Amino acid sequence: MTQEHIHSHFGDLANQTTKRLALSLGLTAGFVVVEIIAGIIGNSLALLTDAAHNFTDVIALGLSWYAVKLATQPAHAGKTFGYHRAGILVALINSTTLVLIVLGIFYEAYRRIISTSEVNAPILIGTGMIAFLINAGTAWLVKSGSEHDLNLRSAFLHLMGDVMSTLGAVIAGVIIFFTNWNWLDPLVSVLIGVFILWNAWGILRQSIHILLESTPESIDLDSMVADLLLVDGVYGVHDLHVWSVSENLRMLSAHIVTEDALVSTGMSIHQNVNELLAHKYNIQHATLQLECEGCEHSLLFCDISETAHEHERVSG
Repeated sequence: MTQEHIHSHFGDLANQTTKRLALSLGLTAGFVVVEIIAGIIGNSLALLTDAAHNFTDVIALGLSWYAVKLATQPAHAGKTFGYHRAGILVALINSTTLVLIVLGIFYEAYRRIISTSEVNAPILIGTGMIAFLINAGTAWLVKSGSEHDLNLRSAFLHLMGDVMSTLGAVIAGVIIFFTNWNWLDPLVSVLIGVFILWNAWGILRQSIHILLESTPESIDLDSMVADLLLVDGVYGVHDLHVWSVSENLRMLSAHIVTEDALVSTGMSIHQNVNELLAHKYNIQHATLQLECEGCEHSLLFCDISETAHEHERVSG
């Protein structure tokens, strides 16, 4: 598969994704207005909570749309990795705003519980059912590709949070209609908030993990080193670094110890190592420095801070 074909395929997928995100954004934004009006008229915190969450969905979808568009831009001298990290930044922003919204929900729910207000159950039920259908539809539009893209998954979880919250609002409305248990409305809001917070924490943790250039969680470095040493001609590995630019774009750099051989022999080792990394560890971009025995040091993981300090001492 040629590099041009890969970029063309990525561009087509990005174009389809942006269209789905734009449609989801329009539907969600329109319904936010409807839900706010219904929540005020019906005096329902559950509906207002869901409207607040829907509003964060509008922001999340807009940011996700922009990040997908930005990721299609080619790399250049100022951004040699391109804009693939834009989606990770958006996921971090989305998850952080969710946490802040949940804190506000908890505070308002507490105020409602200590001073129970009467809820208009029919408005809560009717608006909640419409919201459930719209949220389920927009979540379905965004789901494609979210399994392997943290940016899309953050937007999808925003929407799935709405699906669950509107379903909870409908159930609360039905129970309130028959029992007049108005305290159930803020209680549902708290449960919705806990669900949103749980999802937000997962995205927040993974975003920070990637931004700190941590080793991908699915990669066992001990197993990787053992596999590399099984490659014919590889006698040692050091200065090993594995990180992610985005959730699906993994990078590796390492010094590979081999015998003092011809460049052509070294190229064969280089190719075999690259094939192993690509097929077993899904690392498509590896920077390898081949060294002969006796040239290397013993550190598997290079201490970059010590290297930087040494450079400062030399230059000073």
